[in-house]
Amino acid sequence: MSFLRDLGRDLATCRRPALAFMAIGVFWAAVAAQVPVLKAGIGASDAIYGMVFLVSSFGSVTAMWIAPRVDRRLGRNALAVSAAMMALAFLLPGLAGGLVAFTAAMFLAAMGSGLSDVLMNARVSELEARTGRPLMNLNHAVFSFSYALAAILTGLAREAGWSPALVFSVLTGLILLAVPFMREPRGAVPVPDDIAEAPRGAANAPIVWLGGLVVMIGFLSEAGVEGWSALYLERELGGDPAEGALGPAVLGLTMGVGRLFGQALAVRYPEWLMIAVACLVSAAGLVLAAGAGQLGLAYLGFAAMGLGVSIVAPMALAVVGRSVPQAVRVAAIGRAALIGFMAFSLGPSVMGLTSEAFGLRWSFLGIAVLLVLTALVLAPRLGRQAAAPAN
Repeated sequence: MSFLRDLGRDLATCRRPALAFMAIGVFWAAVAAQVPVLKAGIGASDAIYGMVFLVSSFGSVTAMWIAPRVDRRLGRNALAVSAAMMALAFLLPGLAGGLVAFTAAMFLAAMGSGLSDVLMNARVSELEARTGRPLMNLNHAVFSFSYALAAILTGLAREAGWSPALVFSVLTGLILLAVPFMREPRGAVPVPDDIAEAPRGAANAPIVWLGGLVVMIGFLSEAGVEGWSALYLERELGGDPAEGALGPAVLGLTMGVGRLFGQALAVRYPEWLMIAVACLVSAAGLVLAAGAGQLGLAYLGFAAMGLGVSIVAPMALAVVGRSVPQAVRVAAIGRAALIGFMAFSLGPSVMGLTSEAFGLRWSFLGIAVLLVLTALVLAPRLGRQAAAPAN
């Protein structure tokens, strides 16, 4: 009971950024669950559809660089405004009638999402510093559970004959209703520091780049499976739209569960060891999904993948933050996260190119190989760097 009481109190504390986490989860779930119909609507091959996300990734990265300036300019309204921009931008993919228009729409949607992403994580960090409570895992769990629920509902909407335009319109309307509740109270938002203004050593410390590389592998795995699992289930295993949407839904649900339990385990085991074990569990899940001949086994594989990969990026960022001086902590985490977010955007495009050349099953196996290498090489080295006297 005390766990649930603390959970409720923490959720009330971070309710404003949690709404933004929910919004991002909802929109990207709607995209993932509609990959088959969106892809068919613009007549794109796997490789071309993947390249659309490669182009859109530049919108996300651009937004992350300008986020500190937007935060300074808009202050307590920054998160609410960015969420509104994101909601309106996600109307466009459902209305786009061709490849060029769809690419431009995804670029703008990714820009709105990237801006909201930086700001909501910054708000959670500020709340953690002010309250002394660990809130990041909870907020990322909100994202995952929202993602899972939205993926299921989107699949049911597709079954009922809803068009992408109608799905995105309904979601945009719901998120816009929540936007006013994301506005921060006066005096709650400190003036942020630009990453570029931090000491030079923060960007060049080995622990930052190594941690960023682990984050990159985690996000690459997550984004690749999120973006292509529905298509895999429908095209390779003969699933219907609702069954295809269960792929990203299962992934989102198990990631939410993994993030809730990850923090409890972190007090008993070192982060690098948990990252290594999580990567191996995720790799095994992907191998199972790639070799599945029926939907049930594929769902089981994606569930194992979600449980494992859910803690990889958050724990790598935690190692980075704890291993650098207080004065450069925000800059170091920002740099590591930026490396990771670039891969999060590139994941679907890498999957598309690999799928075009070898097939979706081999795309999943390729990600499994990266996860195994992370477990055997990167995670232990991250642990050694964190244990070093100076970083």
